[in-house]
Amino acid sequence: MHCATSGQDLLDSFALVTYLPDPLCTFLDNLRRELAPGCVPHAHVTILPPRPLAGTPQEAIDAVRSRISDFSAVEIKAGDVLVFAGSDVVYLNITEGRHELLQMHRALNVGPLQYEAPYPYHPHITLAQDLTPQQSIELAAVARRRWAEYSGPRVFSAELLVFVQNTARNRWADLAHFHLSPAPSIRR
Repeated sequence: MHCATSGQDLLDSFALVTYLPDPLCTFLDNLRRELAPGCVPHAHVTILPPRPLAGTPQEAIDAVRSRISDFSAVEIKAGDVLVFAGSDVVYLNITEGRHELLQMHRALNVGPLQYEAPYPYHPHITLAQDLTPQQSIELAAVARRRWAEYSGPRVFSAELLVFVQNTARNRWADLAHFHLSPAPSIRR
């Protein structure tokens, strides 16, 4: 979800994410490109899914900034490859850190950021989307094989949140960064 943009092609679609670190990020970006050729990925977990704002971008950034001190870094573990029924999105489930992400979502989905999404919030890492049911079955099988072959870390610390804005080319521009305080339970 990262790109440089001129500002002329920005859309009224904003999200709050945490990017994954390497080597997990590189592996998942390569997997996503394999599953969805032409995709320009940057592996992430979304805290606030894409939405229009009920205010200005600066008001939204200020709202996050005013609440972010309530949260510590979150240890997140990527689990199994699954498919969302109804949307046919292939994704990695979050097996650790899910509760904390749900709390963060509830606390930040207010004021200028408040939005009633078409689906309930479900922390995950998207691998492929905009698929037919048959494509999702086939690509989930490929993703499961690749994920089983991956021997790198599946756990990471979400210490930085990024407020992003979509562009007309469906790329995301980073607008603001928010550091979470270290948590004593985060393993190094």
